[in-house]
Amino acid sequence: QSSLDRNLTGFEGRDETQPLWEFGVGGGAVDVANYPASSERNFIALAAPYLVYRGDIFRVGDGGGVRAVVVDESDFELDLSFGGAFAADSDDNSARAGMPELDFLFEVGPQLIYKVRDFNFQNGGTSRLNARLQARAVFSTDFGGIEQRGYVFEPTLSYQQRGVLFEKTGLNLSLSLTFASEQLHDYFYQVDDAFVTDTRAQYDAKGGYLGAEVSFGVSFPLHENIRGFLGGSVQIHNGAANENSPLYEDDITYSVGLGFVWRLYESEETANW
Repeated sequence: QSSLDRNLTGFEGRDETQPLWEFGVGGGAVDVANYPASSERNFIALAAPYLVYRGDIFRVGDGGGVRAVVVDESDFELDLSFGGAFAADSDDNSARAGMPELDFLFEVGPQLIYKVRDFNFQNGGTSRLNARLQARAVFSTDFGGIEQRGYVFEPTLSYQQRGVLFEKTGLNLSLSLTFASEQLHDYFYQVDDAFVTDTRAQYDAKGGYLGAEVSFGVSFPLHENIRGFLGGSVQIHNGAANENSPLYEDDITYSVGLGFVWRLYESEETANW
């Protein structure tokens, strides 16, 4: 089975071999909340080259972002994973008006993946249930400097399915809970005396529960070597540690997006895993 079908539907089969690397272009658009529990939204559209590399230790793509694999057994994987979020641009009449803008965030830390179970269907489709534990350090940057913003801990349960409803179509569903240190909550929700206004009271943020997220995505063939994606998520912040902050606005927020990838080249050499 081709690597485009495999890595972009979420997971590999036990008997599949893949190119060591592949290269192409991708693009898309996403509409997201500015920050957790924000009523403001941020629309981002971009196109860029993409690379998938399946080394024994360092891996890019394949549904897992950027990873440095430490342990890779049949049911367990321990790796160093990376993530990020776009900068937020607040309007003049926003809850954060007059406060510093939220910069681009990036994260790095260990991730433990447990392959709970694989499923095979009578029509040839397959699926996988995964449990993930992520602990990451968070940093912000305006590309002129870097500041440490605390830590997040995120347990996730994900279900990945392909070829069941329609041939070469993938489905991803996940549920995650996010907990963060006080330093990251401060970044989103703290209001220091210098930023107090008639409608924005002083607030001292605390660490703890940040919210839950339910997400889904589908991938499907558009043309030879081209796949499309549709996805979205709902973030539920009820019970979060800083519900009383004046910067906490909505109990429920959402994200939606679409995109494509077009594979242009792949290596003749195959990966070892």
